[in-house]
Amino acid sequence: MTQIEEARKGNITPALKKVAEEEGFSPETLLDLVAQGKVVIPENSNHSPIHPVGIGQKLKTKVNVNIGTSMDFLEEEEELKKVEVSLKYGTDTLMDLSTGGDIKKIRTMILDKARIPLGTVPVYQAAIQAIDEKGSIVDMSEDDLFSVIEEQAKEGVDFMTVHAGLTSKAIDRLKNQGRVADIVSRGGAFHLAWMLHKKKENPLYEHFDRLLEIAYKYDITLSLGDGLRPGSILDATDRPQIEELLTLGELVKRAWEKNVQVMVEGPGHIPLDQVEMNIKIQKRVCQEAPFYVLGPLVTDIAPGYDHIVSAVGGAIAASAGADFLCYVTPSEHLGLPSVDDVREGLIASKIAAHAADIVKGVKGALDKDLKLSEARKKLDWDEQQKLVLDPHKFEDIRKKRKSKSEACSMCGDFCAMRIVSQFLNSGDGEADEQCF
Repeated sequence: MTQIEEARKGNITPALKKVAEEEGFSPETLLDLVAQGKVVIPENSNHSPIHPVGIGQKLKTKVNVNIGTSMDFLEEEEELKKVEVSLKYGTDTLMDLSTGGDIKKIRTMILDKARIPLGTVPVYQAAIQAIDEKGSIVDMSEDDLFSVIEEQAKEGVDFMTVHAGLTSKAIDRLKNQGRVADIVSRGGAFHLAWMLHKKKENPLYEHFDRLLEIAYKYDITLSLGDGLRPGSILDATDRPQIEELLTLGELVKRAWEKNVQVMVEGPGHIPLDQVEMNIKIQKRVCQEAPFYVLGPLVTDIAPGYDHIVSAVGGAIAASAGADFLCYVTPSEHLGLPSVDDVREGLIASKIAAHAADIVKGVKGALDKDLKLSEARKKLDWDEQQKLVLDPHKFEDIRKKRKSKSEACSMCGDFCAMRIVSQFLNSGDGEADEQCF
């Protein structure tokens, strides 16, 4: 049985129990959230042992890292290094988006190395295979696509992005919209090309029940992709985006009826004043299903710094109710990320997630902030290093810019905390003469 089916029957699975412990909830509370579909626990029955992760309402905001080869960069070892750095800096999940080299081999290597939930976009592999075997993406058959989905499910993939909401009706909306950036989703582009060439409906939408059968069999969490997400802030919240979202809301209900776990993916480029509105619309339309957002990116002009742009949008989105942030790296829009780009992108997204958890009142979110502030007041550098998101960068800066005093080299002996602490603690206002 799937996690949602077990929860509806009142059964506390080992994965649910573990997630409840980590989140500080009673298993019974989490059981109710999973049963309602407001929380998902992506855990393929063939991916074991795995460190389970809960995504959804009342839980800590989770962060995903995308890795994977491209046609230009095929180094498998490089991708494994990205897995290592992602695990080191605390990603909650990984997605393998490989489109070059031996895709199956790379995925198997990642599955073996990472004991956290792994996601994929199956149409990538199906499209590449169609090119290799038939000469073109549009020559891919419906069975080819479903065969890849089944193959990846058997291997142990825990969640899959499927662009099932990109319907012919939505494409008609796109044609009439006059967008600045049209489609920026790679999976969405593959589906659109296939549909227009074949003059057929999206197979993932037309045969959604077939998809649900596979997902149920292996307890795959379906991540309903946003093939029409805006790729420019000028396209945000337009009719094609909303048309697809309305379809995704219908598909959420159909998944729940078949006891399949499901979450919904959200828009990419959204101006600041529309971020909260987009989250609330999604939550309303999709019946509080977990919301997985890319960014969102709140301006288009910062390639090289899009991890910062994404963190700004991600903090607002998560504080408004988004449950899952897909990281963005400094290489976004420019090239395949390096290992160091992965680290920077992950840290930026974790900052956004944590900042939002404080606002949402997530249990325990403020604990580290309190401890770090107390350690900072005491000038306890060792304790601070244990608490920060990136202890290695913390140490590196301290070594390179170390002060002769016990404070940092920004203020040295004029450290505000050192001065105030000495005067306040002296009782009579007389401080150590070393202070002044």
